[in-house]
Amino acid sequence: ENLAANINYLVSHQLQETVMVETADLYKTPVNCASLRVPTVNPAIWTPMSSTMRGQEIRFQRVLKLIAAGITAFGKRVDGCAMSKLQKDILALFCNSSFEINCMRKIAIRPILHPRFAGLCKSSNVQAPAYFFGENLHKQIKEIDEEA
Repeated sequence: ENLAANINYLVSHQLQETVMVETADLYKTPVNCASLRVPTVNPAIWTPMSSTMRGQEIRFQRVLKLIAAGITAFGKRVDGCAMSKLQKDILALFCNSSFEINCMRKIAIRPILHPRFAGLCKSSNVQAPAYFFGENLHKQIKEIDEEA
């Protein structure tokens, strides 16, 4: 009953900014989980984005950082070698939420790209480390140009 009340409250009320930031900061992404890091949009794509689109992208990144902190917190509470089915399901659902949001980011960015570069926004092309479209965006663009 208490758990249900907490869940119902938390999903219907935004945490105070300081509480949210301080809580997320307790659960930094582990070095060995590079895919949990929230990549920024490559400068070549960020620069021509409108301020509205940049604001949307920043909000997506913020949600992804919170999900990453939640996954990290969960990871601190489980034995990765002996996870129960429930724990595996929880982890899969949260990780898929992160994947889906990254797909939504690409869908939102796709309209500002030249049509021949639309392939960069395939959901299967979600890049992790530092840049959203990968470290070698210029190489990818050059390859697309050569194919055309």
